[in-house]
Amino acid sequence: MYKLKLIILVFAMQAFAIVDFVYADILYLKNGRIIEGLVKSEDKNSIELDVYGGLVKFSKSEINKIERSSSKEAVGIRQKWERQAIDYKNKMIKLQFEEEHKPKTVAFTQDTNSILVRVTLNKKVEASLILDTGASVVLLRSSVAKKLGFDLNKIIPDAKVSLADGKQVSAKRIILDKVEAQGVEAKNVEAMVMLGEGVSFPEDGLLGMSFLNKFNFKIDQKSKSLILEKLY
Repeated sequence: MYKLKLIILVFAMQAFAIVDFVYADILYLKNGRIIEGLVKSEDKNSIELDVYGGLVKFSKSEINKIERSSSKEAVGIRQKWERQAIDYKNKMIKLQFEEEHKPKTVAFTQDTNSILVRVTLNKKVEASLILDTGASVVLLRSSVAKKLGFDLNKIIPDAKVSLADGKQVSAKRIILDKVEAQGVEAKNVEAMVMLGEGVSFPEDGLLGMSFLNKFNFKIDQKSKSLILEKLY
């Protein structure tokens, strides 16, 4: 028991020994405020204080007294600020990641046969796409691709895609930088551009699995919404 207490005491002393006590320059202002930071520059009339997040300048007539840190303590303060900045950045990254991966709701409209989703392609072209879990990729009309700036004559090779009615149409493969549905975004989405407008549906194309497989998704018919949860 005595040996255990001794080990605990030694450990506590070691832990206390590595605590980094660092002190900043402290300005005591005549109005009662106390400002901590590091003196950046100083002349006979003013003093500029580097505080965590920026610079603040004071007239010396405002200052009652200054407690100055040592050079070693100044280094410690800057290291502390760097650690705080890294911690803050990591916290923001974590919060952003968690926000991106929360389930999001995308409203859709529906006619007799189709679920229609409004999307924005590459942040510049809006399109109305039919939700189709049977389509392996996003399918677009050639008119939409042209609005996006794709020169289909320069894209090779040609391919064939089969539509739900069994009809095969010629197509060309492209990659969409971004496909966004009401704030829910997927990047680098494969799409096929159908050559020729004589297809059997009137919309701009199909929202297929090359978009949907980036999410866990659920179709809620009652609320007419598509629930998307970004995959990790």
